[in-house]
Amino acid sequence: MVFSLPKKDSLIGQFIHHLSAERNASPHTCRAYQTDLEEFEQFLKSSGIYLSPAGDVMIENADRLAIRKYLSFLHRRVKKSSIARKVSALRSFYKYLVREGRVTSNPAKSVSTPKVEKPLPTALTVDEVFRMLETPLPASKKSLLGGEESKRLRDRAILELLYSSGIRVGELVGLDLSRLDLDLGIVKVMGKGRKERIVPVGSKAVEALRAYLRDRLGSGEDGPLFINQNGKRLTARTVGRIVKRYTERSAIFRRVSPHTLRHSFATHLLDAGADIREIQEMLGHASLSTTQRYIHLSPGKLMEVYDRAHPRSFRNKVKSER
Repeated sequence: MVFSLPKKDSLIGQFIHHLSAERNASPHTCRAYQTDLEEFEQFLKSSGIYLSPAGDVMIENADRLAIRKYLSFLHRRVKKSSIARKVSALRSFYKYLVREGRVTSNPAKSVSTPKVEKPLPTALTVDEVFRMLETPLPASKKSLLGGEESKRLRDRAILELLYSSGIRVGELVGLDLSRLDLDLGIVKVMGKGRKERIVPVGSKAVEALRAYLRDRLGSGEDGPLFINQNGKRLTARTVGRIVKRYTERSAIFRRVSPHTLRHSFATHLLDAGADIREIQEMLGHASLSTTQRYIHLSPGKLMEVYDRAHPRSFRNKVKSER
């Protein structure tokens, strides 16, 4: 579903336009923040507080106590992660109002956010990834492109590119042909915050992409890289279904998403000795702490680093005894 910006006749509408136009927030973020703020506005209305004589909510007048009452109301109704996001939306909204001179202080600034445990990302083994990439799909009457073979070539190119480059599914479906340079083996990706980065593409992915493009194009035209039967850009949901279908066919009995291939990309690079800052650059992480989560997936790598570096490790103990 395509997100349409709300009208700018309310403070919430003005803020969402600010997020989109000035902060380069994604449509997903804009939609989530709009929903969170409208829910808070509805809470104020149903509570009968901060209403104008006409009965409209004066959201700019809400104070810290009102926000705490709202979070208390949410406590037994939604997950901690959802509450944390709503607090973030309120902080950003009132920070914007302070900047615009509509309020003098941010009432959400000192409201504590519930501590949310971040689950460790899951990754496939190298054998599982190879099995998934090399598993052919059975013949089917349904085809998203001109024929069943065209569909297979496209799907294989999608899977190879996801694992080879570690790009996000949103970045993959947003790719245009002009962003791809198969001779150099690189792809230019527009990441979060609309920040561009260049990511290398492996030889197997290049082969799969060349095969897909030869079948699909026959000439060098521009436009979306991955398309459906109507020539329209693929959606992230469709790519998710493709990954699920190949997962089931390759007998991997756990939940696998396009993001799992991104996690696998990072974990396998780390296991092979890649520098974590280089992995950070390829993944497009703004903070190194986000990339460091992959270290937890790789205890073998941690032991290798420890044995190599610590003066009282097992390896150094053996050296000292010689």
